[in-house]
Amino acid sequence: MRSAFTLLIGTLAALGVQAVPSASSKHPIVSTSYGRLQGNVSEYRDNVYAFKGIPFASPPTGEARWTPPTKPDSWTGVRKATVPGPQCPQPLIDGKGLWTTGSSVMSEDCLYLNVWTPTTNTSANLPVYVWMYGGRFVDGSGDVITYDGSGLAVQDIVMVTINYRLGPFGYLSHPELSAESVHNVSGNYGVMDMIAAVEWVKAEIVNFGGNPEKITVGGQSSGSSCALDMFYSPQSSGLIAGVIAESGPRAPHDPITGSVATSYRTKEHALSTGIEFVSNKLNVSSIAEARKIPTENLTTWSQLNDTIYEGTQFENVTNFSEPPLWRPVVDGYVLPYTYWEALINNHHANVPILAGNNKDETGASPDPGYTVSSYKGNYSEMYANLSSRYFEQYPASTYYEANNQSNLMWQDYSRISTWQFALNMAAGGSDQPLWSYYWTHSPPGQDLGAFHGSEMYYVFNNIPYNYPDMPWTTDDYEIQSKMTQYWANFIKTGNPNGGNLTKWVPSTKSYKTMWLGDTWGSGTIGESSHVSLITDFFSYQQPY
Repeated sequence: MRSAFTLLIGTLAALGVQAVPSASSKHPIVSTSYGRLQGNVSEYRDNVYAFKGIPFASPPTGEARWTPPTKPDSWTGVRKATVPGPQCPQPLIDGKGLWTTGSSVMSEDCLYLNVWTPTTNTSANLPVYVWMYGGRFVDGSGDVITYDGSGLAVQDIVMVTINYRLGPFGYLSHPELSAESVHNVSGNYGVMDMIAAVEWVKAEIVNFGGNPEKITVGGQSSGSSCALDMFYSPQSSGLIAGVIAESGPRAPHDPITGSVATSYRTKEHALSTGIEFVSNKLNVSSIAEARKIPTENLTTWSQLNDTIYEGTQFENVTNFSEPPLWRPVVDGYVLPYTYWEALINNHHANVPILAGNNKDETGASPDPGYTVSSYKGNYSEMYANLSSRYFEQYPASTYYEANNQSNLMWQDYSRISTWQFALNMAAGGSDQPLWSYYWTHSPPGQDLGAFHGSEMYYVFNNIPYNYPDMPWTTDDYEIQSKMTQYWANFIKTGNPNGGNLTKWVPSTKSYKTMWLGDTWGSGTIGESSHVSLITDFFSYQQPY
């Protein structure tokens, strides 16, 4: 997964912060409640303004480390918003941020966002898309070149990318921190950053030509979990009009929901691991001492993993990876409910969702590497008392069959899981649609297939601007055009349909999802016998 994600991110572009005034200026100035901002024309498109490095919260530094975000200070004069703000602290590779180009600055003073808006925008009524990056809650940044907002801005959308605290900076829970909170909670500082960013957008985006009543939040991988946190959290009530979750929601009874992209911790677990971390990893006796630890020292503990599968039937199943230790907390305040409780009791935002999965992710890949023996051993452990049914449905007696059947199962599995999420929404009383998809196209010049994150090349409408060295074909440009239009339609209306696009039907009990990429249209989530098996498998699992 790491190699695919790193391939997708490639290089970084320096992004920044500013707004959009008159269409005639190369250095537009916009007024906000905090002061005036000067932006630039986008480096990729002359008809888009870019405003980068806009503070949406005060720096969470010093004594403010591990505190909820607060409003930023105002300024006098005109503040330049032409370069992105610093990336939030994250692991280093060869002395550099995980993102190898773009912003070279990393700091706890990182709560900045970036805005792109069309130069022709004078209506102050365009839909808004707020993007939340993935990266296991450990790395990532709003200035990743893939997320450049100019490609969606030319679709008459005001595009925003944000930064939020990562790793131990964003997700440390501890009794001393809870005692500081009037709500007796800790550990969701990164989630609160996201909410603060969307609150800033709600209050200020009209100055950039955006409609504060039409804000869609989106993300990919753990970024999809971030967007869904806005869906689940009552603290974001009334802020959003829709959610896009790429490689996103899965059935609460799907045990992979506990893994990398969509996981959470219970309050009790977060507190106990926080106590152990401060005492045994940081080797200090208080939060006051921990706040004095240098940023770079704390960053070295960013990539700790949890151990949720130990002692379960999935402990030795190769497709189940342990989630990061640093991830959101069901704390009773920011996130009051488990996913299952929220869905079945309709305790979530009443908004539409666009969400789906990729062909070569979550266990599937062009070359899984199974032998017949390892295939049978792996899935015997995973399916346990259902394993005889499993091998009836996904039989394999050769190397070729073992790898094909493994891929087929995981592809069925992901489609069924997201479809069941939609059914859970409906069963809880939601009247909003979930538009599910299955992405099948492999970008050119690589051998990882339709890998985790590969759809982002196309939905941001930025090839070949951001990746000019990849061997794009006419098919890729046609796919980009369609994918961008589906996403833009959803951001504008809550419905991906429109124009001459193939009709997209929301998820229902018809066992259908929208296939996108190499084919277009409603396709099966799996043969009925496969759906029955995987549904029964889910029924044996504890819900998240």
